[in-house]
Amino acid sequence: MSRPVALVTGASRGIGAAVARVLAPTHDLLLGGRDEGALGELAGSLESARPWPVELTDPDALAAATARLTRLDVLVHSAGIAELGPLADADADVWRRTLDVNVVAVAELTRLTLPLLRAARGHVVLINSGAGLRANPGWGVYAASKFALRAFADALRAEEDDLRVTSVHPGRVDTDMQRGVREQESGDYQPNLYLTPDSVARAVATAVHAGDDAHVTEVVVRPRPR
Repeated sequence: MSRPVALVTGASRGIGAAVARVLAPTHDLLLGGRDEGALGELAGSLESARPWPVELTDPDALAAATARLTRLDVLVHSAGIAELGPLADADADVWRRTLDVNVVAVAELTRLTLPLLRAARGHVVLINSGAGLRANPGWGVYAASKFALRAFADALRAEEDDLRVTSVHPGRVDTDMQRGVREQESGDYQPNLYLTPDSVARAVATAVHAGDDAHVTEVVVRPRPR
């Protein structure tokens, strides 16, 4: 039998790339993202992986890309954006952009791949955030998108009995995205206080590799200062 197939979005860097690396020994990989050069470089370093470049917010492109899939066992949603600021300054464009990437694209990709996931009795993993559990000042738009993502995961889990659905809520992670967040917060970047992408990826792998009798529904990972 061929190996199970995993599709990881946001795989060009950060948590997505780390998840791809940790699943590579056991899965054939589709590396989702927009940076084709980075995806190609990562694919070349892994045992069985190929780039899957697609703009997740383009419905036609997404439908065409998913139509070519013939098997899918694991879907990891790692792509996302964070635009911070007070709600008083968050115009409709910020809301639409954030929800489109962090929620709508996730829901649509999941919907399009559900037939394959059902056939495989597969697993959907959603990289959420601590902001999906608690909303702080300046984080309202992002937190709203992550609360919505958690609600999506809970509803999907309740509706699709044959699927495993896992929400992963990491604290701050040492990534390029985190650097952008700290710039928006006008704060110092202190990687020794953050999780590494590999630590989050190992938490994902634990859920994916759980026994057939186990369903890891939610994982919360907090940094342990080094």
